[in-house]
Amino acid sequence: MASYSIGDVADKCGINPVTLRAWQRRYGLLKPLRSEGGHRQFDEADIQRIEEIQRWIKSGISVSKVKAILDTNQGAVDKGWITQQEELITILRCVRPDDLRFKIVEYSQQFDAATLIDHVYIPVRQRLGFEQNTVRNICGLLDGALIEYVANQLILSRKRKGKPALLISWDDPDRTRLWLEAWRLSTQGWHIDLLAEPVELPRPEFFPGHHIFVWAGKLITSRQKEQLEYWHEQGYSIFHHNPDLTS
Repeated sequence: MASYSIGDVADKCGINPVTLRAWQRRYGLLKPLRSEGGHRQFDEADIQRIEEIQRWIKSGISVSKVKAILDTNQGAVDKGWITQQEELITILRCVRPDDLRFKIVEYSQQFDAATLIDHVYIPVRQRLGFEQNTVRNICGLLDGALIEYVANQLILSRKRKGKPALLISWDDPDRTRLWLEAWRLSTQGWHIDLLAEPVELPRPEFFPGHHIFVWAGKLITSRQKEQLEYWHEQGYSIFHHNPDLTS
């Protein structure tokens, strides 16, 4: 089995060795072996974990929260979610839109929306997004199929008892994720309408009397938090949608 020094890993993953040491010592994210001389030795599994950590941080997750996510994801792998992820990726690689739509419907009959979003669709989109050329491009095929399915689910949800709400993307460019979060909210008793385009700053005064959710990613900036508090003081019913709290 190949082993790598901390310098090798730093070069391979494009990361500072100081950061790798902090991930190990401060956050417990890495557990490299030690050589007889006491030097860190990393293997391929360590490198894959480092790349996964980098993906989560790039998606907006703070490093202090990554370990809990990785531990949860490992549980998901143990429960077989990797099977569903690989099934979708295989269908996408073969460019089979009808099979893709069928598989999305099939999964929805087996699992709830929040589970699929968190353990299948988001991980698959992340994996495709970090690959190159053709594989990255076919992520658009998955996005199109997901938006098509979610749009139908939002229509069906309005036939059930629920409360109206508006979902707005606050300066987050990922439109597909916005649709997925609309689906998640629709399963929690909301009749969701959404603004399909992200806005730099929501204007709740344009929607008087509406309950508004804003999606800015799982994390919001201190500026956004202050703005939300201001709107609340003004009497607007506007809230940051955090799936970690609502799932």
